[in-house]
Amino acid sequence: MATRRLSPTTPERGLAALGPRVKHARMVHNLTLKALAEAAECSESLLSRIERGQTMPSLATLHRLAHALDTNVAELTAADAPPASPVTRAADRPVLAFSQARGRKGGVKLERVIVPMRGQLLQADIHVLEPLAESLEQIAHAGEEMGYVIEGRFELRLGEEIHLLDAGDSFYFSSDVPHSYRNPGKTVTRVLWVNTPTTF
Repeated sequence: MATRRLSPTTPERGLAALGPRVKHARMVHNLTLKALAEAAECSESLLSRIERGQTMPSLATLHRLAHALDTNVAELTAADAPPASPVTRAADRPVLAFSQARGRKGGVKLERVIVPMRGQLLQADIHVLEPLAESLEQIAHAGEEMGYVIEGRFELRLGEEIHLLDAGDSFYFSSDVPHSYRNPGKTVTRVLWVNTPTTF
């Protein structure tokens, strides 16, 4: 069985890359730890650990941090230099692993199908959800999104509507509709997710 080589934005190095960017953006906006933590609805201690590369926030917390810093998650996690090739091999696919809140086990990982670059309009990721993992709270923003369930079961919440999808099913929605998702099953779920403009 092949092992994944460590690439610059795999979870271990992704933590180190995200922290300094959050701290830099906070300082550019002349915000204290306390002010940004309040704006992002998280604790100062969590924000401090994020900035020092000691932990990765949940998707919802990272989205709130990006919003409070007048940016988006893609900008905070984008590569600094263009990829050397237009092709991304499976073994070199960058991965971001997000924590689960409230003591839940497992979590959500984003496998970057397209290496994110600053100013990019299109984003494609494979969302990998461990059993019962979820995005925790609904978010809304500008843009459009579509997805295709590669494997597992997938629950998509759009506003008050809940849609249960299986492998082979697809979806589309306007990003300004509050949305969240979870894996209601007992096996890993993988969803190819494409959105524009870049968000995560």
